[in-house]
Amino acid sequence: MKHRLFLFDLDDTLLDFRASEHLSFQHTMQVLGLDALPDGLFSEYQAINVALWRSLELGEVTTAFLKVERFRMTFLARRMDLDPQAASDIYLASLANTVVLIDGARQVCETLAAIGEVGIITNGAEQVQKLRIASSGLQDYISFVATSEGSGHAKPDVRFFEYAARMARPFSKDQAIIIGDRLDADILGANRYGIDSCWFNRDGLANTSAAAPTFEVAALDQIIPAIK
Repeated sequence: MKHRLFLFDLDDTLLDFRASEHLSFQHTMQVLGLDALPDGLFSEYQAINVALWRSLELGEVTTAFLKVERFRMTFLARRMDLDPQAASDIYLASLANTVVLIDGARQVCETLAAIGEVGIITNGAEQVQKLRIASSGLQDYISFVATSEGSGHAKPDVRFFEYAARMARPFSKDQAIIIGDRLDADILGANRYGIDSCWFNRDGLANTSAAAPTFEVAALDQIIPAIK
């Protein structure tokens, strides 16, 4: 195997963010006094959240703004008299306690850490992501965590990957690979930076984008056979 630096996206690659997000949102609303989620509220929040993350990746908003704005917009749309700052604080604290591993995450990280270096590259809040990694039990296999908040730039911006590369012990583009679920952030970022990539496509989606993964897998236990 030529690769010695394995740069993993975190959410929906190693950690099941879909599951964590729903659990944390439910918990947040309960703490704020809602015994049951109103129909469609979570879906509306998700749509707002995705749109704001796209704006973050384009450099149009900051992480600090996004954290609160997604709740402010959700509550405004539903005319709910709830505090968006309190919601943000509760939600972010809850994420560290609702960590769900994707099948095979521990095994692939342990195996690749014995071969080389495993780093995390994530468009997320630095402290939150580090707490989630600690809760996941993956921390012993991970050498460093590069976040968009720490970088000041988000994937697929080349400057984000330059920031992550400076965290690695030795760094060679020929020996590095990015592994992630998002074509528009992980794979496109790898293309722009000039390193190999592995698309984790667990939903069997068609690639209709301009991003070109070097490898493609449907499960984490397929990564090592694929890149060999």
